[in-house]
Amino acid sequence: MRLDNLLAQEKISRKAMKQALLKKEILVDGQVAISLAQNIDTGLQELIFQGRKIQGYEHTYLMLHKPNGVVTASKDKKLPTVMDLLPQHLQSDQVYAIGRLDRDTTGLLLLTNNGPLGFQLLHPQYHVDKTYQVEVNGLLTPDHIQQFKNGIVFLDGTICKPAQLEILSSSPSISRATITISEGKFHQVKKMFLSVGVKVTALKRVQFGDFLLDPDLAEGQYRLLNQEELKIIKNYLEKSE
Repeated sequence: MRLDNLLAQEKISRKAMKQALLKKEILVDGQVAISLAQNIDTGLQELIFQGRKIQGYEHTYLMLHKPNGVVTASKDKKLPTVMDLLPQHLQSDQVYAIGRLDRDTTGLLLLTNNGPLGFQLLHPQYHVDKTYQVEVNGLLTPDHIQQFKNGIVFLDGTICKPAQLEILSSSPSISRATITISEGKFHQVKKMFLSVGVKVTALKRVQFGDFLLDPDLAEGQYRLLNQEELKIIKNYLEKSE
């Protein structure tokens, strides 16, 4: 939650916030706050306003192993959504997925009610990498590795940032690889492989930034982030300052 929104919930006026910020009377984990727009979670950070500890609001952070056939949306009239996989007490208009996975793409999805965090992790300036396991219907060669490294150009002329392709197995009928990208264009991975003459037949996200898909988490299952993963969240919060 933005610092100013959090303080507003404590009935602190905007004028008082600005004055306290200028006087360096707002501390986050012992460090002077530098902006009222920075993202704060008092469940992970200590917030002191003019010598008073602010309890504020503790956010929810979930890891979900998205299955095939489920859409990344809060509601859908025809198809099951990722929200349908959560128990009732976690289903809320405030909880949303950070980034989208296509209906037929499986794998790691983070969900939270910390709105600014999602914006931050998806913003180009933070360069959050995403890694996918991919299966295609044709041959992948070392030449493709270089093409991805140079930056794939779509048929419409769109230029992608350099991507890292690692070929795991290859044959004329089926190849498997991992690909790491740092942006999130619409259907990007599928379009990248189409641009080199093969079609994606299976796609699974296994890493998002510093988060790795839990191998013990079956498709359709979710869990709260563990303490090590919450430290990663805290690191991202600190970058927002």
